[in-house]
Amino acid sequence: MTDTKKYLIEIETPDGVLVTSEQHELANTKYSADIELPEGYAVSEDGAVEQPVERTETEEPLAENKRNHLGLKVSRTITNTIIHIVLIVMSIIWLFPFVCIVFESFRVESTGQVNYIFPKQWGLDNYINLFTNTNFPRWFLNTFVLGLAVAVIQTIIVLAMSYVLSRIRFNGRKGLMNIMLVLGMFPGFLTLILLYKLLSGWGLTASGGLFGLMLVYTASSGMGYYVSKGYFDTIPKSLDEAARVDGATRAQVMFKVILPMAKPIVIYTVLMGFMAPWGDFVLAKYISHYDEAGMNVAVGLQNLIATNANKSANYTTFCAGGVVVAIPITILFMCLQKYYVEGVTGGAVKG
Repeated sequence: MTDTKKYLIEIETPDGVLVTSEQHELANTKYSADIELPEGYAVSEDGAVEQPVERTETEEPLAENKRNHLGLKVSRTITNTIIHIVLIVMSIIWLFPFVCIVFESFRVESTGQVNYIFPKQWGLDNYINLFTNTNFPRWFLNTFVLGLAVAVIQTIIVLAMSYVLSRIRFNGRKGLMNIMLVLGMFPGFLTLILLYKLLSGWGLTASGGLFGLMLVYTASSGMGYYVSKGYFDTIPKSLDEAARVDGATRAQVMFKVILPMAKPIVIYTVLMGFMAPWGDFVLAKYISHYDEAGMNVAVGLQNLIATNANKSANYTTFCAGGVVVAIPITILFMCLQKYYVEGVTGGAVKG
């Protein structure tokens, strides 16, 4: 309901006579006049003076919150845009060498390095040459067998070590973990000479380098327990206790209770074990020398361009080999990416 007020004002008639608004109403004569009302008052359509509606105390905070929300939204949009631009630029920089290698692998007008990216002539000659005129199938098979064997053996050792350190308390446990942590800080190439002497004495170099590499990759795999142990620590120990009460052994608890719940970390461990020999070059080169029977793909492909003469004749074939080698790892990661991420993030919760 509006609150109306009437004011006594003076009105000048057309003949110059001043009359009050009260006299004017008695004379029943209407004149137009400019009236200045107090601040906040207004005249409605029917001519009544309306009192302004009082603003509640919550209107100003709501308006302020709305302005702040809009400001945050604009700021967030600008920040996200900048982040996406940076990520796109980084992706282009990261993918550019791979794109160049793919283009080089299909270039057939020359076999050496050139100063342009897009081939003038496209073809599959380099891939055909890779499988027919080189020992690439043998290198690929060596690497695949080595990676598969290391992945299986290393996964068994790492998971067993992680389960013991996570679930069983024994004397010397902390000391053992600290020793392995300190030893893991030293780079592996410091022991190359010693490793070569040992493997050479056992006949596990050159043509026998495949078994020598398998021994080296799996011998110290138990020291890589950190991520797996962290994941096992996140699984409630009450499950172990319940299984033990039901009569389960330690092995049954591990295989029937823990491992089914630790699928992401198992897949993560398998991937890490498979990738180590797949992309290794330094140790594989040192042990296999120039014997193609014991080479993996990294050493074999590098041998194709070891000299300037070989580089001029085999550079595009080398690029084709790089593409073929990348295909299995890419497919493997695309299929198991979900479990890989879960394993890494889950194992990083506890140490």
